[in-house]
Amino acid sequence: MTDKQHRQKQDAAERAAALVRSRTVVGLGTGSTAELALLAIGERLKAGQIADIVGIPTSRRTEALASRLQIPLSTLDQHPIIDITIDGADEIDPRGNLIKGFGGALLWEKIVASATRHYVIIADETKLVNRLGTRAVVPVEVVPFGWSTHCEIVRKLGGEVTLRLDERQDPYRTDGQHYILDCRFPRGIDDPHGLDRSLRQRPGVVETGLFLDFAPEVIVGRDSSS
Repeated sequence: MTDKQHRQKQDAAERAAALVRSRTVVGLGTGSTAELALLAIGERLKAGQIADIVGIPTSRRTEALASRLQIPLSTLDQHPIIDITIDGADEIDPRGNLIKGFGGALLWEKIVASATRHYVIIADETKLVNRLGTRAVVPVEVVPFGWSTHCEIVRKLGGEVTLRLDERQDPYRTDGQHYILDCRFPRGIDDPHGLDRSLRQRPGVVETGLFLDFAPEVIVGRDSSS
């Protein structure tokens, strides 16, 4: 990541954190950009600029960071409607459709997004694309049993499949103990909705990283040094 990207991410995170109001339920995203927003929210709480918020984390990693920042946490069972969610994205097209899941939390992130009134996506300018799949892989979360049976259908749909591995070179497991197939489409994705339907209808596919029709507010960071 370049210094410019970091400054843009920081700017977007701070602008999004400024949207959080007291006495609201806040969805807390996962990933490097979302973590900057968590830090900014934590600073606002510490400074007394906001109070009485409740955070709904989208991953164990986010839960741990929020706890360290003393952001009060709860669950969707206790708060099934979220006022605002701040999260990052791997790609954003001109219609606000997204690819997410590089951080491995796509299922929980999509559940939280679906329960959110005001969905805010923060990013640096490199995440903006004219066509989804141009740069980022599409993560597909699958149950471990029979994971390899999905590879052929992805190939028929024009993709290349890689099973995501962890630092020990074992299959990466999500917080839900699923595997992730990283699916690259070298020519981009012609029909994101069709691809999403084709993948999600398969037994064993839990979710895809295609976040379509959520109509988020997209905040692209600025670099004040340029």
